[in-house]
Amino acid sequence: MKVLRRLFDFYINSSIHVALAVTSLVMVTLYEFELPLDFALVGFLFFGTITGYNFVKYAGVAGLHHRSLAKSLQAIQVFSFLCFGAWVFLLFSMGTSFWIACIPLGLLTLLYAVPFLPRHKNLRMVPSIKIFIIAAVWSGATVYLPLAYHDYGWDASVVVELLQRFLLTLILILPFEIRDLKYDAESLGTLPQLYGIKKTQMVGYVFVGLYLFFQLFQQTRVHWPSTLLLIALCVVAIYFSRKRQKKYYSSFWVEGIPIVWWACTMLLD
Repeated sequence: MKVLRRLFDFYINSSIHVALAVTSLVMVTLYEFELPLDFALVGFLFFGTITGYNFVKYAGVAGLHHRSLAKSLQAIQVFSFLCFGAWVFLLFSMGTSFWIACIPLGLLTLLYAVPFLPRHKNLRMVPSIKIFIIAAVWSGATVYLPLAYHDYGWDASVVVELLQRFLLTLILILPFEIRDLKYDAESLGTLPQLYGIKKTQMVGYVFVGLYLFFQLFQQTRVHWPSTLLLIALCVVAIYFSRKRQKKYYSSFWVEGIPIVWWACTMLLD
């Protein structure tokens, strides 16, 4: 049992779970825009997510609650290095135009972790903007990059999809923000710090309503049964968010919602 627990903790702490969530959202984008599956693209975003997340988490800027990972950090570092190698290999198999499309998201990720502002601050330390940067990167990586890879032109459906993905990411972040109340410095100015847990949950419900509103205008292929399940899971995730959460509530269950969405889309299609 201890071995299974260690493997599961490695699965979570090494960002494999979040990478599967990101690639699930990529798969949803390909489904909705009726684009072909390309394993190079999916692999690129999977390995890139692991590399980027682990760089941010273990570069000494992510919070005190990661210090408990010291014993397993070396294995995660080795794993991250291998994923980085796979990411670079796949990057060089892609065209220059796709490289250019990746630059803005790469810069945001880098500046989110690396201090470049006065008083040794990075973008994560700028009050109240953290969740919006994360949402921008997620929506860019899971909508903009797959469409750029397939040379899909801009139209109203792309804009709506980007807005929806931005909102969905914000929704999924809120349980983490509530959980991290006991870790985050007050200077971060997170939503729960500024408005409290109850009002933050109300903001989450507003985001869910906006997501559903935009869905009514979406012109891509929409799988309504799985979309309604997604909405229900988001509402439940927000409702049960607490400052004192079970260990895996956010890091596994909430972060797994995109995986469930994609799986249900495929199973019920």
